[in-house]
Amino acid sequence: MIQKIKLSEKIYWIGVNDRHTHLFENFWPLPYGVSYNSYLIDDEKVALIDTVEVSFMSEYLQKIKSILGDRTIDYLVVNHMEPDHSGSIQALLQAYPDLKIIGNCKTAPMLEGFYKVVKNVVTISEGDSVSLGEHMLNFYMIPMVHWPESMVTYESSKNILFSNDAFGSFGTLDGGVFDNEINFSFYEDEMRRYYANIVGKYGTQVQKALEKLGTLEIKTIAPSHGPIWRDHISKIIALYDQWSKYEGEEGVVIIYGTLYGHTAQMADIIARSIAEEGIKNIRTYDASKTHSSYLLNDIWKYKGVIIGSSSYNGGIFTPVSSFLKQLLGIMPKNKLLAIFGSMSWGGGAVRALEPFAQDIKWNVVTPAVEVKHAANDDDQEALISLGKAMAKALKENV
Repeated sequence: MIQKIKLSEKIYWIGVNDRHTHLFENFWPLPYGVSYNSYLIDDEKVALIDTVEVSFMSEYLQKIKSILGDRTIDYLVVNHMEPDHSGSIQALLQAYPDLKIIGNCKTAPMLEGFYKVVKNVVTISEGDSVSLGEHMLNFYMIPMVHWPESMVTYESSKNILFSNDAFGSFGTLDGGVFDNEINFSFYEDEMRRYYANIVGKYGTQVQKALEKLGTLEIKTIAPSHGPIWRDHISKIIALYDQWSKYEGEEGVVIIYGTLYGHTAQMADIIARSIAEEGIKNIRTYDASKTHSSYLLNDIWKYKGVIIGSSSYNGGIFTPVSSFLKQLLGIMPKNKLLAIFGSMSWGGGAVRALEPFAQDIKWNVVTPAVEVKHAANDDDQEALISLGKAMAKALKENV
C-alpha cells in the first residue's frame, strides 16, 4: 500500500528519499540524505511538477499510478533542468508518450541537449498560465537561482509556490513532510548549508526573485528538496533575504591548515582570546578534516572569518589553498577577515594569504600574524591581539 500525501484535496507530494547517495552533485556530503520532491495535480487535466532522480523511477511510477490508475498525464512542468530533477523525463515519456512538457525558452535547448526531447514541448513566458480545470498554473522566471532556465510555478487557487531549488534543503523527509511535522532547527541548518553551497553565489539574483515573488499570496512553498513549508513561510523568506544580503550573525569561523600542530595551537590561542571578549559563537575547523560545505555553511552564518595556514612548498598548505579557490569562486560579501600563518624557514603562507585578502574584498580588521617555528611569548601576545581585534570589530558591526 502506498501512502498518499496531500498538499490539498487534489495536489499530492510524490517525492522520494535518497539515503544511499554519499555526495550530492558528487561533491557535497549527504550525512542525512536528501529528498527529491515531485508533485502531482489530479484535475480535469493532470500535471506533474518536476520529476525525481532517475534511479528512483520504479518507486516514482508506482506513486503516480496509485493516484491516477489508468489515467494519463497531460503536462509535465519542468521548473529546472538539473538532472536530479529532470533525469526521469525519458523514462516518464516511455510510460506517458503523449504528455506535453512545459518549460521556458531556455529549457527547450537543454531538453534536446540532455535527453533528445523535441516533441510536445510547450514554451511559456513570464506571467503565462495554464488551466487544469479547478487549478491554474502561473509561471515566473527566476534566472540564475541557480541555473539560467530556473523558474517557479504558482498554483493560484491554493496559493502554492512550487519553487524548485529555491527554499530547498538537504536531509531526507523522515516521516515529516510538512514543516509543522518536523524539528525546524535541524532543517534550518541543512537549508543554510544547501543555500551556501548550491545557491549562495547568486545573491543578487535571489534578491530579484524575492522581490518578484513578494507580490504573490503564498500559503505553501513546495520546493524540490526538503520539507514543504506552511507554518514557517515568513521565516524562510526572511532567511533567504538575510543570506542573499550576506548579513552574518555575531560570530567567527576560524579555518586553518597545519602539518604538525603548531598552526592549530595558534588557532586555539586566537579562539580563546575571542571568547574572553564575550563572543560566544566561535567555530574552529581543520581544513584537512572538515569538508568545505560545512565551512561555507558557517561562513554564511557568521560575520567574522579568520584564515590560518602553515607554509608549504613556499605557499599555502594545500587543503587551505583549495578551499580559498572555492571561496573566491563563490565570493560571499560583507565579512570581517583576519589572517595568520606559520613557517619553518622560507615562509610563504602569509605572503600568499595577503593577495587572497585583497581579492575577496572583505574588511581586514588587523595586520597578519606570522610565526616562525613555534609561537613564543611575543607571538602569543600578537595572536591574542588579533583575536581581540576581531572581537571588537564583530561587536561594532553587528
